[in-house]
Amino acid sequence: MALQVDSAETFGSNELMTAVWNAVMKLYGECGASQVGMSLITYDPQEKIAIARVGHKAVDQVRASLASITSIAGRPVAVHVLRVSGTIKALRKKAKL
Repeated sequence: MALQVDSAETFGSNELMTAVWNAVMKLYGECGASQVGMSLITYDPQEKIAIARVGHKAVDQVRASLASITSIAGRPVAVHVLRVSGTIKALRKKAKL
């Protein structure tokens, strides 16, 4: 899953993933979050683009969670899904990352 972080601020990878995990936990609880199986592959703070690995059964849960993120560390932000693909290689090729 390729993500675009839409904000005037710059965030570190830890801040981004903490916000994403908190959003998943808030919407689905610990049991739902444990089934997501998400991990950050790469994050470019200057381009504000991240690639995250997500289980194919949890893509809709993660999309809903990302839509609920309005701030990271008290700074306004929106996180958008750019592209979803079955493999990281295909995602990089499709999104030209």
